[in-house]
Amino acid sequence: MSKIILSTESGADLPEDLVNKHSIRVVPMHVIMEDKDYLDGSLPVQDIFDYYERTKKIPSTTATNVYEYQTFFTKIKSECPDCVIIHIGYTSKASSSFQNALIAAEDFDHVFLIDALNVTGGLAAVVMYAVSLINENPTIEPTHLIEKVKKIVPKTRLAFVPGSLEFLKAGGRVSNMAYLGGALFKIKPRIELLEGKLISTKKYRGQMNVVAEKLIEDFLQAYTIDRKQLYFQYSVGLDDSIKTKINEIAKKHGFSNITWIQAGAMISTHAGPGGFGIAGIEV
Repeated sequence: MSKIILSTESGADLPEDLVNKHSIRVVPMHVIMEDKDYLDGSLPVQDIFDYYERTKKIPSTTATNVYEYQTFFTKIKSECPDCVIIHIGYTSKASSSFQNALIAAEDFDHVFLIDALNVTGGLAAVVMYAVSLINENPTIEPTHLIEKVKKIVPKTRLAFVPGSLEFLKAGGRVSNMAYLGGALFKIKPRIELLEGKLISTKKYRGQMNVVAEKLIEDFLQAYTIDRKQLYFQYSVGLDDSIKTKINEIAKKHGFSNITWIQAGAMISTHAGPGGFGIAGIEV
């Protein structure tokens, strides 16, 4: 029986303790700031926010390229020649990373790819679901694992609200008029991953402590999320009191395991500071 090795991109924002505990391989995406190319994970998130404060510009981000994937898969295969690599990738609808992985995988035997059609906590949820399948059945056949993971991809839900509209405006994702209106009325958009695409589905009004509570209540009303596991995402700057309140709400709804995920440099470049999100898998 070949050993199964799971891999994903840094855009999953998987906490380091989970990566290490389950031997998940993570390939970095890129953040370009002040003409320097940083591997996602090597650049402190606060540096991005400080850069924006100085320049009112945000860094750019780029996908993992084909050569990097080839190097990544080669390294895994050299360490474990008989392994089967199952790569669960960042949504192909928002990045060329998955397509680059497909091209690189053509040069390898027993490398299989799954498009998670999700990012950050949603992508992490899919990866950790695969981990749970292996933990439950260490001898699971790779084809069976892939089949089961693909079935839950459309059931994996992610919604988040940015801390402010400033980073979305700086990145050209909202117009100046929409930014001014949103800032004036304290409006925050709810952004969801629908069929792999980032879509604004609703607008909330108020401070983040109010908005975060509305988001979790709306999310749990809209989707029947498996109570075994829930993921919360946050970007640097979210107040600890909000996290405490959100935990209380989740427990009230019967969730037995709650994992908090800090947005890394790549995700934070687009979402900015103080944001909050929620992810889970529908039953």
